[in-house]
Amino acid sequence: MYLEQVRTLLTDVLNLGPAGQSLTADSPLLGSLPELDSMAVVTLIGALEEHFGIAIDDDDISASTFATLGSLADFVAQKAG
Repeated sequence: MYLEQVRTLLTDVLNLGPAGQSLTADSPLLGSLPELDSMAVVTLIGALEEHFGIAIDDDDISASTFATLGSLADFVAQKAG
């Protein structure tokens, strides 16, 4: 459930178009998607907070959170649950 929603948000925020729909849970994000720079991370965090009604603190953010689409979806699920 979260994986699909996070993939859609990520695709929209980064303007990945059809390429975004090919991302799987194992798809690497940080360092692999040139569109995912520091400003895009901030924008994506805001979009995740708004869409899922969660609060993400600076201390919650680490490179491992954005390692793969799956790790990001797991993080959102943990914050939302």
